[in-house]
Amino acid sequence: MKATNERIIVFDTETTGMNMTGPHYEGHRIVEIGAVEIVNRKFTGRTFHVYIKPDRPIDPEAVAVHGITDDFLRDKPSYADIHHEFMDFIRGAELVAHNAPFDIGFMDYEFRKLDPSIGKTTDFCSVTDTLDMAKKIFPGKRNNLDILCSRYGIDNSHRTLHGALLDAEILADVYLMMTGGQTSLALNAAGEESDSGSESGIRRLASGRKTLKIIRASADELEAHEARLDIIEKKGDVTLWRR
Repeated sequence: MKATNERIIVFDTETTGMNMTGPHYEGHRIVEIGAVEIVNRKFTGRTFHVYIKPDRPIDPEAVAVHGITDDFLRDKPSYADIHHEFMDFIRGAELVAHNAPFDIGFMDYEFRKLDPSIGKTTDFCSVTDTLDMAKKIFPGKRNNLDILCSRYGIDNSHRTLHGALLDAEILADVYLMMTGGQTSLALNAAGEESDSGSESGIRRLASGRKTLKIIRASADELEAHEARLDIIEKKGDVTLWRR
């Protein structure tokens, strides 16, 4: 089914880990899927979010990145249980992901394990990789999701551990900025514009404000920074701190 640009699904996955000796998805499974729907450059309020119980333990390195544990997933559905609902949500859409080959590889692996006749993701959807887009817009620069948020002025301060739905929501804002220069107004599920209480939405700083206080990172924040480096490397960028 040919996808149309009017309906876009921005998504992200979390996994049990990566296979460093072969295709990254071989032997590992998806543990979380998060996706948001955009139609005609507006958020519709429709999302898809699910935690999935894999048939294997989660690597400790992956837990450090996304915080999802084997105990947490013990009572969650298997991929087979959510497959049809997931397919109904994405079918015919343009799928947008950051470092899309990573997520698509895992999705295709889940399809193949469930039923080889299902085919591949690209059989029902078109796929857009925002990492590839960013490399063309900002050649020679680092282009992980945090850096793109900083470049486009998108607040991701509420992002600590790596979570699929939160990352999908953040990436949706980034994608709209990359493709049009302005994200759509916030909409509720019924498609109504939210009342911001301000005509322009611009906040101006006072000219006589005090110099900002410099606060050094704590031990916990340094530990969170290391976890963030894991996230960056998962998403396809080489971190300067670990060279």
